[in-house]
Amino acid sequence: MAIAPASQRTFWPYAIVIAFVLFAGYIGFMVQQALRTRVDLVSPDYYQQELAYQQRLETEVRTAALPAPVQVLLDAQAQRLTLILPAALAGPAVRGQVHFFRPSDQQLDFSLPLRFGPDNQQQINTGRMRPGYWRVRLTFTAGGQAYFVERNITLGT
Repeated sequence: MAIAPASQRTFWPYAIVIAFVLFAGYIGFMVQQALRTRVDLVSPDYYQQELAYQQRLETEVRTAALPAPVQVLLDAQAQRLTLILPAALAGPAVRGQVHFFRPSDQQLDFSLPLRFGPDNQQQINTGRMRPGYWRVRLTFTAGGQAYFVERNITLGT
């Protein structure tokens, strides 16, 4: 009496098929997720923004070329911010705004008009501003030329 050899079934073909099905399912899921995800890398007015950015760079270069820098001085004790224009801009009428930008809280942002006195200075009371990090941006024109200055200040408690 001969014993028939036991049939050796291997699981490898099934494992390969299951792995392929799982991989295909994963790829299908990832494609579906990619198609549902919105990608807004470019804004609709991209070219206008690029032109405005280029103009800002030109105004920064023009401001850097002044014989003396525009000064933004913070006196924490007196709670006063002093803006001082260089003497080269003393003659022409200066028009513009100073923007106070608070990166941590957009609701605290505000703007004030620039009103320089005869000594080319303007003082701004910082007593009502919240303590913390602020960006001060001056945008102004003098003699038909645009200028831009940005300084970072930190108001104490």
